[in-house]
Amino acid sequence: MKPPRDHGGGLDAAIATFGGKRADWLDLSTGINPIPYPMPSMPDAAWTALPDRDALATLIQRARAFWNVPAGAAVLAVPGASAAIAQLPRLRDAGRVAIPGPTYNEHGAAFRAAGWTLDDNARDAMVAVHPNNPDGMMWEAESLTAPFTIIDESFCDVVPAASLIRLAARPGTVVLKSFGKFWGLAGLRLGFVIGDPTIIADLAEALGPWPVSGPALAIGAEALADPQWADETCERLTMDAARLDALIIAQGALVIGGTTLFRLYQVEDAAAAQTHLARHRIWSRVFPYAANWLRLGMPPPDRWAQVEGVF
Repeated sequence: MKPPRDHGGGLDAAIATFGGKRADWLDLSTGINPIPYPMPSMPDAAWTALPDRDALATLIQRARAFWNVPAGAAVLAVPGASAAIAQLPRLRDAGRVAIPGPTYNEHGAAFRAAGWTLDDNARDAMVAVHPNNPDGMMWEAESLTAPFTIIDESFCDVVPAASLIRLAARPGTVVLKSFGKFWGLAGLRLGFVIGDPTIIADLAEALGPWPVSGPALAIGAEALADPQWADETCERLTMDAARLDALIIAQGALVIGGTTLFRLYQVEDAAAAQTHLARHRIWSRVFPYAANWLRLGMPPPDRWAQVEGVF
């Protein structure tokens, strides 16, 4: 069995190493909104029946409206963006793909598994994580010209004006949206692929019937029809990111980038900083390719004192 790829999370391993109970720990290793969308009530059928076509249609309609999807693009709900990431490279003949990094490593793994060769100068295909994870770099539309282009906007809902969704109507292009991160419901496993209808149809066939659960359809539709919550969340996250930056900068760190769901800092020794935080039951993200990069997500309102108390 291959070793797992580097990701955030892994709180069980942190607890095994540093002790404590799960309730004691504050997991800042991911970029998940710490205040999730409030769970709406839903009919029993959402749990007991196969997912309903009308419920799916409602979800897709609301996704189109929320993201201003161009008329020529198709929309597919998927069981988390990662499910689409794993399948998309298999929908086209393997060639050479550019995945500028460092970035989210599941894209490279998926293309390699499908027989593609990673090449920074490739012209066959390209993946652009927008904004990039972990540094928050944004892409310009003029740079995305490959005949098969994947634009991963998993963290773009915190900066909706920067979205490149208008490119979703372009042949060979798809845009990925993650529901779990911005809406704080990662366990729901809901995502969207928006773009070239031919690619979307092939992906739907690959995923099979009923890829999204009934509860995910109901909760997603409710959330996407609530732009006020989204606007208020963007405002709160902006203030929280500034608060976290001020706290960490005061310790001598530099802000490299990130989004308002996660911040990337340059520190003297990231492994030592992670250990220091872990002894105070705070889990952070470090990177095997950058010994001085430390990434932190946003604490929930009732846990700020735990972070501030470390310093």
